[in-house]
Amino acid sequence: MLTNHYPQIRGLILDMDGVLWHDDEPIGDLPEIFSAIDRMALKVTFATNNATKSASEFLHKLADFGVKVHPEQIVTAADAALRYISEHFAPSTQIFVIGSESLREEVRKHGFLVTDEQDSTGADVVLVALDTHINYQKLARAGLLIRAGAKFIATNTDATYPTPKGLLPGAGTLVAAVAAASGKEPLVIGKPQPTLFQQAMEIMGTQPQETLCVGDRLETDILGGQNAGCLTALVLGGVSTLEQAQAWQPQPTIIARDLKSLVYD
Repeated sequence: MLTNHYPQIRGLILDMDGVLWHDDEPIGDLPEIFSAIDRMALKVTFATNNATKSASEFLHKLADFGVKVHPEQIVTAADAALRYISEHFAPSTQIFVIGSESLREEVRKHGFLVTDEQDSTGADVVLVALDTHINYQKLARAGLLIRAGAKFIATNTDATYPTPKGLLPGAGTLVAAVAAASGKEPLVIGKPQPTLFQQAMEIMGTQPQETLCVGDRLETDILGGQNAGCLTALVLGGVSTLEQAQAWQPQPTIIARDLKSLVYD
């Protein structure tokens, strides 16, 4: 069991895409895995760069897979981005969003005004996440707004995300396009910045040396955990390969086939 090898661990910070599921397919028997985690008395939070869903939507998705958690256990890059915007901009700020309708709704819930590509007025912030309905007009609008002075914020720069079909374009693909169109680099809120991990540790009440960050992507999950000073575990069910992990420096603390193997072996 995990705690037999690492008795200092008191909390887990779990990525979701590529660790718990591929799109709508679970990776392993999640209720069984989380029962084992519970028996080890480990605290758990979920930290994801996926900004297409709200925390409540992730809560329902976990429940659909038989995993019951509390809303405060879920930390998303979208939440962190909106927290940053709330701290630096007035509630009536206009925001141009490249992202899902769920993200736009979260922006509205925070009291901001959402503009679209047909809007002739300006915007103070351009927020970029994964948008499966991206088009030329949105990219053009984002580039013009940023060149006119709007703050360019990205929820994350994951170039791809894992699905049962294989790796599909992620938010980072769109962020790169907007950066090329605007000539500016974004403020990146999500992993590999340590923000999500620090927030998750605050929720669990753990210190970095007691916390294991689990993910499937070296350049975000593992680097972000290392930036936060935590122990790290790469699972091989998602994006990064064993060969890439063996070449990564510094090495992840643990490399495992999947979450079940990490917990039980």
